[in-house]
Amino acid sequence: MNLPHRFTGALAVGGSVGRMSVSHGAAPVAPKKPVRVGLLGCGTVGNALAELIAKDSAVLAASTGLGLEIARVAVRDATKTRSVHVRPESVTGDPESVVSASDVDVVVEVMGGVEPARSLILSALRSGKPVVTANKELLASHWSELFRAAADSGVDLLHEAAVAGAIPLVRALRESLAGETITSVMGIVNGTTNYILTKMSEAGTSYEDALAEAQHLGYAETDPTADVEGHDAAAKAAILATIAFGQEVRASDVHTEGISAISASDIAVVRRLGYEVKLLAVAESVDGGRVAVRVHPAMVPLDHPLAGVRGSFNAVFVVGEAVGEMMFYGRGAGGMPTAAAVLGDLVDAAHNLRSGGYGRVSVPIRAHIVPIDELVAQYFVSVDVADKPGVLATVARVFGDNQVSIRSMEQVGLGDEAHLVFLTHTANEARVQATLAGLETCDAVKRVGALLRVVGEPEGTR
Repeated sequence: MNLPHRFTGALAVGGSVGRMSVSHGAAPVAPKKPVRVGLLGCGTVGNALAELIAKDSAVLAASTGLGLEIARVAVRDATKTRSVHVRPESVTGDPESVVSASDVDVVVEVMGGVEPARSLILSALRSGKPVVTANKELLASHWSELFRAAADSGVDLLHEAAVAGAIPLVRALRESLAGETITSVMGIVNGTTNYILTKMSEAGTSYEDALAEAQHLGYAETDPTADVEGHDAAAKAAILATIAFGQEVRASDVHTEGISAISASDIAVVRRLGYEVKLLAVAESVDGGRVAVRVHPAMVPLDHPLAGVRGSFNAVFVVGEAVGEMMFYGRGAGGMPTAAAVLGDLVDAAHNLRSGGYGRVSVPIRAHIVPIDELVAQYFVSVDVADKPGVLATVARVFGDNQVSIRSMEQVGLGDEAHLVFLTHTANEARVQATLAGLETCDAVKRVGALLRVVGEPEGTR
């Protein structure tokens, strides 16, 4: 990825288990008795984790002095053939037995969903067993409950893989930037939608065809709703905001919009204006200690680092008062990248277990969320209308009636219809929403299409 010349911050690239290294000149440390792992879930990520532990066991032992062993594995169907790296006798359909087993030291949860994952993790923590999880949905809805249980028991609850796969973002925010005042976190945290938008931008592919291609390649599920409507990104945004600002944000607090209303023609217009369309998770610290968190498609200036993130990659742009701008970039999903992040947490948890300590655990207060209606930004609005005299004046009047000033307008003919796109001056979200509601009632308006907010550029700089 080529970063624009104006970007001067740091770049952290996610990868495999590269965070573990051998000190030059140091003799290998003889491994102690292996730390025994109870694995909840053995799908794509669970299988990849088992493979990494088996493949890298010698490296792990030499660089960390730790041996890791998968002692028990809980799956939905215990009769199904598993990875060659999982012993058949260790597999069970009873996850409670894995959590309570005396030969399990650390629990790794990669089964997903809220229940029974929540109950199983709480049981493990309350019994004094550290937990590593990749479960964004659970953390985004039960953060305080889970971390309070970890704090009460004095054990780790680690979750690097829950947000951006192999990208070491959680660790950076929680540890490296623990003393920094973070002002904003903004990023592409869903590879499916970024792949779709990239295809629409670079090849002019329709939304429907780009989604079908993403499904064919395995980037999108058969039911892609969680990705394309922004729910997956909203859970990750809640977790990032909680860590960055020290206030608990839940997925239900996040204003969420998806990409299904965006057309290839909208993106073509946006590119001519000097922007790229991205589905962004945005979390900002606002005056008075409040937090603004939202997920929505946005117009990103072409010279912003996030505009150059293509395909299924993720990237998160962090701004701090002292450190300035930093961007974290890499694979945000997939079996091996996610398993690499899980393994990094597992090594940390095992180290702490051996030393009798645990990482810093905070149980934040609930965040004071800024309503989306208070947002002020520039907006892109697309509208399909009947192509006849007077329609443009009627549509423009709706903007004026709601005190939304139009900066520019473009019309694309569609036979008996016309596709109108408007770029506004800085406006209040509530007034823009009232404008959209007004357009919906106009007889000449066939469809109100995409709504995009401009980010990363102050008014009047172009």
